[in-house]
Amino acid sequence: MKVLKFILFVLFLTSCQNGKKEYQTVEEQNAIAPPFDPLEAKKLMETHCYLCHSPSANENQGRIAPPMVAIKARYIDREGYNKAEFIENVKAFVANPTEDKALMYGAVKKHGLMPKQSFPEGSIEKIAAFMYDYHIEEPGWFEAHWEGHGNKNWIQSGKKYEEGEIEKTYADIGLEYALSTKKILGKNLMEAIQQKGTMEALTFCNIQAIPLTDSMSTQFNATIKRVSDKNRNPNNKANAEELHYIAQFKKDLVDKKDIKPIVLEKGDNIQFYYPIETNTLCLQCHGKQIKPEVRRQILKLYPRDLAVGYDENEVRGIWSISFKK
Repeated sequence: MKVLKFILFVLFLTSCQNGKKEYQTVEEQNAIAPPFDPLEAKKLMETHCYLCHSPSANENQGRIAPPMVAIKARYIDREGYNKAEFIENVKAFVANPTEDKALMYGAVKKHGLMPKQSFPEGSIEKIAAFMYDYHIEEPGWFEAHWEGHGNKNWIQSGKKYEEGEIEKTYADIGLEYALSTKKILGKNLMEAIQQKGTMEALTFCNIQAIPLTDSMSTQFNATIKRVSDKNRNPNNKANAEELHYIAQFKKDLVDKKDIKPIVLEKGDNIQFYYPIETNTLCLQCHGKQIKPEVRRQILKLYPRDLAVGYDENEVRGIWSISFKK
């Protein structure tokens, strides 16, 4: 009897030791999915993702990428990734988007591959953790669309995030104006590229970019400009104060600092600055290796063009926005 008890005890110890690898310490878990502020993560997602992955764009018109909830549904609710796997897959794809890494084959075929771009350090982990833990905004058409792919009775995973009444700061207001304008410009630019290529995008920028920006100024009762130290259109040339803050944003980006809006109170007015950064999409017309026919068209439209020679993740200019307090 004693021998039997000893054998069972040894087997118990062995099974415990064999199972230790299935558990992680708190430190190991936090290294993969660090603690985050849900409000901060939600704002990061809206700031850096919603330009292309808007939850409000129509299913078939005006959409240039799948909504964020579709990414969540594909990676979490269909693939069954746990939180650590989801965060690591999102990080890996964003760091270097390639077709072999993409699971959303239909979206890549329809909208093209996501351009490579930079994000503030640690932001991707926070955004992915928020997506995993919380419900995120979904378009009205999405549930029926997802069920059409054979996913019956789909219910979004995660808990609901209840955001309390938070008074907007001047930085929040300026960023809303900048991102809303960026969204409308980006949507039209991407549509032009997808439908007719880079040459059509140049035509769009030449004819429609400033009028669209002006229309957003009227909508928000503000003055919204995009300015640069290396301008393409003479109307986008930065003044002395704007040049100062362009240089500051460039230094902050090189130093890998968290990029925050600059807000100046000038009497009854607010002056707001925020950087415009390059990604792989920008380099088609602003990079170091521009196709000869594209470069010829640029010089035809803008004989004194300076807006070339950029690499990825550089400050190409800034949003310069003024509005009443």
